[in-house]
This record gives sequence, C-alpha cells and structure tokens, in this order.
Amino acid sequence: MAEILDGLKISKEIKQEIKAEVEKIVAGKRRAPHLVAILVGNNGASKAYVNAKVKDCEEVGFQSSLVKFPSTVSESELLEKIDELNKSKAVDGFIVQLPLPDQIDQEKIINAIDPRKDVDGFHPENFGKMALEMDTFLPATPFGILTLLERYNIETKGKDCVIIGRSKIVGRPMSILMGRKDFPGNSTVTLTHSYTKDIEEYTKKADIVITALGDPHFLKGDMIKEGAVIIDVGITRVDDDSPKGYYLAGDVDFDSCAAKASWITPVPGGVGPMTRAMLMKNTIIAYKTSVYND
Repeated sequence: MAEILDGLKISKEIKQEIKAEVEKIVAGKRRAPHLVAILVGNNGASKAYVNAKVKDCEEVGFQSSLVKFPSTVSESELLEKIDELNKSKAVDGFIVQLPLPDQIDQEKIINAIDPRKDVDGFHPENFGKMALEMDTFLPATPFGILTLLERYNIETKGKDCVIIGRSKIVGRPMSILMGRKDFPGNSTVTLTHSYTKDIEEYTKKADIVITALGDPHFLKGDMIKEGAVIIDVGITRVDDDSPKGYYLAGDVDFDSCAAKASWITPVPGGVGPMTRAMLMKNTIIAYKTSVYND
C-alpha cells in the first residue's frame, strides 16, 4: 500500500511557521501582513473558499479584508476597486476569486492587478518569470504540490512525470515547474490533455502522475506502474445516499491506485490544504518585498 502525502499535516506545519514569523513582526512594532479577497456574486464554492482563506488569515495572524460585489457589478467598478488596492499602502496582496460573471473580462481583471500584489500568481508577468526560473509568486496549487514533494523528500530528478490537464492554474504551470533546474524539478515532463490519444500509454510509464481534470475516479490502478507517485488535484462533489447527499471525489480511483503506488495524496486532505497554505506563504513574501513596508 502507498504511503500518504498528508497535505493537511504539512499545511498546518507551514501555517505554524508563518504564524511564528508574524508574531516576530508584530513584536517589532510593525503591522501584520494584510490580504484582501474580492468576491463577486454568490457562487457557493467561491464563498466557501474565500471564507476558508479568511479563517487561514486569522490562524496565522494576518489582517484580512473581504470585499463583496453583486454578480451584476460592472467591469469598470471592479477595475476601480483593483486600482484602489494596487495603490493602497496598507494592502500587501489581494486575490480576485474566480470564476467571474460573463459581463467581466477575466483576463483584463488579472492583467490589472499589480504583479507585486498578485499573490495568486496569475499575472502574465509572474507567469513569465516563473517560466524563466526567476523569483516570483508561484500559483498556489502548483506551489503547494512542489512543497509537498519537497517536505516528503520525493525524488524528482530524472523521473518521468506525466501531467493530466493543461489549465493555466495547475497543469501548464506544473509542467514548467517539474521541468525546472531545481528540487523539486529536473523531471522529464509530458503534458497530456483531452486530445491526447491513449493517455494510459503515458501514465503506465510515469514515475510521477499529477492529475488535474475534475473527472472523478478517472485514473485507475491499471493505468499506473508499481511504485508511482500519484498527486490528485481534482475535487468533485458526487451525489450519493449519505445524509450529506454527496461525497468529495478526486480524479484518482484511490483504492486501486494506492495498492500500486509508493506515495499518494488523499482527497480531501491532500493538495487542497496546501493550496490555501501557499496563498498565506505568498502573502508574507509580498509583505517582505513590499515597497510600502519600510
């Protein structure tokens, strides 16, 4: 049976480290780091995620603010708020929770964020720096996966890594990061997607499989080789007859893959908590490098 890559455990360790750092900052009579979240509309998943981020800020000692807009907000109103946050000396980093309503150009919103406050790591300047292996904010989920691999000392150098899914948030940046000259990294990376023929031809040879599809139980045990490391980014609500009415499923068929893998992330409790922890990490990095924090 595979050993568990426990994202819940590691995320708690990281938040404790950040909390200790914030306590030193505040003891030195300096303000605590400040993270702002912008929430547009009433999407249940987005609300839950933003509320969790606010709770994380409280845990580590950050100041946090939540800016809410109705789903009918205009693009110009949202851009005006972003400009205000960009200029604020009291704000170190901020996020705009995605997805956004149809009347708003998501790319325009991301481009409007000051790259120095882009703690989500989505701005093209930060993405470009990441691709060039320069210091920058990494997208929180890929950053979390790298940290999980690092903390468990999973060997990546020279390994065959297959990534399933090419989203801008996970798959594409992950493919760049796993191929970088660093640890974790130095892997031979194959990026697969919906047009890849016979994905299992690739996954059966892979030492590391990272899947970010949102397709419950897609990756089965007969699609991987003995001893593979399996990272499951997917999380989907699947209806069932339980009192809750659903369960949370990853992209990985856990039981069949765990029987063959050497390491595996659970869902929930794997990548998800790491994503939230790395947003906190990016915020304290933003605080330390802020032009306003003198």
